[in-house]
Amino acid sequence: MDFATYEQYFQSILNGEHTDAPYDNPAYMNYTKLNWTRQQRWLKTGEMNADLISLVMQVKQPLHWILITEPWCGDAAHILPFIHKLSQINPLITLDIQLRDSAPYLIDSYLTGASRSKSIPKLIIRNSEEQDLVVWGPRPQENQELFEQMKGDKRDMEEIKLLLQKWYNDDKGRSLQHELLEALTPVFTHMK
Repeated sequence: MDFATYEQYFQSILNGEHTDAPYDNPAYMNYTKLNWTRQQRWLKTGEMNADLISLVMQVKQPLHWILITEPWCGDAAHILPFIHKLSQINPLITLDIQLRDSAPYLIDSYLTGASRSKSIPKLIIRNSEEQDLVVWGPRPQENQELFEQMKGDKRDMEEIKLLLQKWYNDDKGRSLQHELLEALTPVFTHMK
């Protein structure tokens, strides 16, 4: 689905039109409401990296960006807005948002780490031949290391979520954009 359709789907959950799992769980509904607010904030205030903008503007071949996510995902609320903004810079880029928990279950081909988890969001950038050029996710490396450390320390999941959200608020999308710049530069340079 495109970004506008995803936002409509997100709103339909918030409006109570989708009450299937996990949205039948009040905790998940609370996360989803928070995520809507976070996502809207970054869409309005998120500052883009000038070097990354320049790089994306130089794309001369069609690219298909796929973002696997779900509205309940706290990481996605901080990442999707920047991915969307980037995809809007160049008309040769199409962004397709796929739900992790719905068919065609694309996440099964992009599992994370040794545990093979279905961690999201996951960004896949493909060329016009549908070859994967870049796979990124589920979160910036520094945030991922913080998550793994806290999990290893057996911290309470609610505390982990709060500390990860604080990290995103302090980082303001800079780490995500830096990592995308590093991943995309050799790919886009080769495509010229």
